[in-house]
Amino acid sequence: MSLVRRNNVFDPFSDFWDPFDGVFRSLVPSVAASGDRDTSAFANARIDWKETPEAHVFKADLPGVKKEEVKVEVEDGNVLVISGERSKEKEDKNDKWHRVERSSGKFLRRFRLPENAKVDQVKAGLENGVLTVTVPKAEVKKPEVKAIEISG
Repeated sequence: MSLVRRNNVFDPFSDFWDPFDGVFRSLVPSVAASGDRDTSAFANARIDWKETPEAHVFKADLPGVKKEEVKVEVEDGNVLVISGERSKEKEDKNDKWHRVERSSGKFLRRFRLPENAKVDQVKAGLENGVLTVTVPKAEVKKPEVKAIEISG
């Protein structure tokens, strides 16, 4: 259990035990093998998911990641998968590092989409380090109500 504050954002629940802490590293051996918490920090890419009347919109902050390093896929019919990797910078033997805070490594996130998602019309774009994935929603058909005339 780690009680170390991982970033500068205030989290009132940061001192609580997280039963899922380390689960991701055990599922992805390449991240676990690195043993570097800064590297694995990027593995848990933070993604926002909002629903508008027209679509489900996912936004991920991926600074320094090129679009060639990101994959957006739909698997099993309704699971949105966002994955990629930010490579470490090449190091020169003559460089002297004073601080290393930027993270690198692989990331993978899966989201089960609701039944109204039009998975064949998913669009993705990467602009200014923000990945935006838009999944349009199917129109909800309102049940047709037919009035029945009462005889008698």
